[in-house]
This record gives sequence, C-alpha cells and structure tokens, in this order.
Amino acid sequence: MILNTTMTRSSATGLLYLIVFIWGFTGILGKEISLSPIPLVFWRTLIAWIGISAYVLYRRYRLQFTMGQWAAMSLSGSIIAAHWICFFTAIKVSNVSTALTVLSTNAIFVSIVAPWITQTKWNWKEGVVGAFAVIGLVFIFNFETRYWEGIVWSLMAAFFAAIFSSINARLVKKIEPAPMAWVEIGVAAIVVFTYITFSNDINFQTAQLGTKNIGLLLILGWVATSFPFIASIGIMRQISPFVCAMAINLEPLYTIVIALFLYGESEWMSSGFYFGGLLILVTTFVGPLWSKSR
Repeated sequence: MILNTTMTRSSATGLLYLIVFIWGFTGILGKEISLSPIPLVFWRTLIAWIGISAYVLYRRYRLQFTMGQWAAMSLSGSIIAAHWICFFTAIKVSNVSTALTVLSTNAIFVSIVAPWITQTKWNWKEGVVGAFAVIGLVFIFNFETRYWEGIVWSLMAAFFAAIFSSINARLVKKIEPAPMAWVEIGVAAIVVFTYITFSNDINFQTAQLGTKNIGLLLILGWVATSFPFIASIGIMRQISPFVCAMAINLEPLYTIVIALFLYGESEWMSSGFYFGGLLILVTTFVGPLWSKSR
C-alpha cells in the first residue's frame, strides 16, 4: 500500500499517523544508542539504505532519472543527513522532550519554504497557525534556558526537515517514492561517510558497536527509517507538506510519554515548557482544518 499511486486521501492520512507513531520511538532509540550523532547518522542511513535497496530490487523498480532529478534528490539527501545530525545532537546535548517539542516548529518553516519550492500559492492561514507555534516556542525558550543549545540544534533540524520535505513533495509528482528514497538515503550515507573519512576528530566508532547498539541501530534503520521514509514520500501525492508537518507534531506527544516512563525525573520540565508545547500541539489539530477552510 505504501507505494500505491491510487491511494486515497483517507488512506494516506491513516498511513501518515502510523508513520508518526513509529517515528515517536526515534528519539528514544537515539538516546539509547551510545554513539555520537554523526556516526549514529552514518550507521542509520547505511542500514536504512540496505533495507530500501532490498525493497527496490524485490519490486524491480527502474532507477532512471533525469540529471535535474538526480541533482534535486542529491540535494535533498544531503539536507536529510544534516537534519538527522542536528536532531540527534539536540537529544544528546539536552533531552528527548526538548528536542522533539522544538522540532514541531517544522510546520512554521514549511509554511514559509514550501510555497516557494513547490511553486504553489502561499496560504496566509498557514502563516497564522505557524505564528501560534512560535508563541509556544517563546514559552519554551523563556522557561528552559538550560537547554538552549538543544533548542538551537532542534530548530536547525526543523528547518532542514522543512526544506527536504518540500523538495520531495515536488519530486514525487514524477518519481516513485521507493526509488527516490533509495537515492536520497544513499546520498545521505555517502555524505556522512565522506565527512567522517576526511575528519580528524570523528570516526565511525566501530569499537562501540556492541550487541545492544547493533540491535538498536537495526531497529532504527529498518523499522523507523526504511518503511516510514518511503511511505512519507508517497503520501505527499495526496497530502500537502504543511498538513504532513502538522500531523508530525504528534510525534513529541508519543515520545514525551515514553521518555517520562523510561527516564523519569530527567525528562520532567517546567510548567511553561508544557504550556508552550501544548500550544504547539494544539495547532496540530486546528491548523490543517482551518487552513483548508474557505
């Protein structure tokens, strides 16, 4: 179903919420894997690319693209690598709750960059919804200054996510989701591999790939990346990048509940943080409905 070109909007919406639920575990996995962010992203992308390659071979997709499509997918793949590095860095320097809640500002950036990239008309209502999310972010900044570094990294992750999702929304009109994912995740792996290879300060941390880390990386790469990434591209044939971004704002809700259960006091935040986070999450439900109303 994930690559069904005749998928209805209701099916795409249901699939979107399944993807968001799965992605709710990525923050927990990132915290549990004892690798630094850049090697973590390399192993994630490599494992995910192997999984996607197996699917592409099984379905016998043809990997034929124009030079322009290759360039666009390569750019998107490079941005995906930057997004994941920023995301996991945010988790490492702050905590899961902060990183995931601030990542919800993705919808703000999408409302700005998507019309330009997809060449669609700007919806002023999306801008208003995004503004409410900004107010929520202000509350988080004011009450959780101890995690300012994680907030900044997470904001950068949200910005990069807005760019590559908007690029993919345009590309998927002419390219099948699985081949697109194969190229982009492959490029992301190559970019991170190249950076580590020529870096004097970072290595692949193979010595730390014990049984626990390998097991968690396999779950992160195959369960939380290969399938959801292909599906997230496919659903944009039916759902706009902004609506996708608003739905993905549910991810912090799942992750925060899990994190509180697993880590206890280290994940408890101030009342201002929860008010700001709630304001951001409310836009998840109200935003898409209002922005599509006449």
